[in-house]
Amino acid sequence: MLALWLVAAHKPLYIERMGKHHHHEFSGVSLREEARKVLQDCGEQWTEMRASIYDALAGQEKPVSAYDIADAVSAARGKRVAPNSIYRILDLFVANNLAIRVESANAYIVNAHPGCVHDCIFLVCSNCQKAIHVDDDSLSASVRARAAAENFVAERPIIEVQGLCTDCQKAA
Repeated sequence: MLALWLVAAHKPLYIERMGKHHHHEFSGVSLREEARKVLQDCGEQWTEMRASIYDALAGQEKPVSAYDIADAVSAARGKRVAPNSIYRILDLFVANNLAIRVESANAYIVNAHPGCVHDCIFLVCSNCQKAIHVDDDSLSASVRARAAAENFVAERPIIEVQGLCTDCQKAA
């Protein structure tokens, strides 16, 4: 009982909204506009540099590193953009749920439903590096309950499953 109280007392706001949301998958211009709106609603500015980085990230099919994004943005702008600038903006995007970090790859993917908050579950292909983002609030709740049983306060569980995607299974 004490463990459950500890989790409730330290529960980030997003946990209270998990499982009580509906996903609206955005793409293209609507994805960019939703990301801009979410960032501005959080009190942040949507600058030209942030827009360029978001566009570079949203244009990728697989998780990409800050260095890959720096190269893409540098090429588009015609001048070098330092990776440390990219990292700061990616941290801002992750903090505001516009992007998600794939820990095992040290890479990022765009969140197709900005503003939607939940724990992260990824199915990561060990062959092509594709990462499939899965939402399963019941699995997240089980992980959090297990952590609480160990008197551990889970701040934000991230689950990554390594394996082969459908395309790579077919090619094998």
